[in-house]
Amino acid sequence: MDINGKRIGFGLTGSHCTYAAVFPQIEALVSAGADVIPVVTHTVKTTDTRFGKGEEWVAKIESITGHKAIDSIVDAEPLGPTLPLDCMVIAPITGFTMSKLANALTDSPVLMAAKATLRNLKPVVLGISTNDALGLNGVNLMRLMATKNIYFIPYGQDDPEKKPNSMVARMPALLDTVSLALEGKQIQPVIIERFRD
Repeated sequence: MDINGKRIGFGLTGSHCTYAAVFPQIEALVSAGADVIPVVTHTVKTTDTRFGKGEEWVAKIESITGHKAIDSIVDAEPLGPTLPLDCMVIAPITGFTMSKLANALTDSPVLMAAKATLRNLKPVVLGISTNDALGLNGVNLMRLMATKNIYFIPYGQDDPEKKPNSMVARMPALLDTVSLALEGKQIQPVIIERFRD
């Protein structure tokens, strides 16, 4: 589906090491004509790591999208009834956020935006980045995979020798995943040999 003119929410969570792979995909959405609405967690906004400062990442996503980042649950709530999205993307989505989404916990702006989008029967696209996808968090991953209107960017083990439980999405597939999700279709294959990228 052509995403030109579509309102796409873009949620960032705290997998800081994945941002460098994610931001070119935000730019690709904007270049394709999408109106991208950034939504960030408290962790994204306030945490400085070796991968960059929180305020710099927020400023960057605001610069790319032309919108101020939504950074509170109160500001994210209108994305349901008042200012609905055509699709909500969460990339990266950490295992922590994934477990909360799978268990209906809404304690961040990103989760509120996802809940609001699901309430409107619109697609939510997830790009996982978690060290525990094949561990205890696996049950949450499978619960979300079986949930209506939730779609996944293809993902695979990123380091099967050193981190056998870790899985990360192939972020360059984000645009194609969103396009198909808007048609109610899951891109295939979902599980890939990501470590061979």
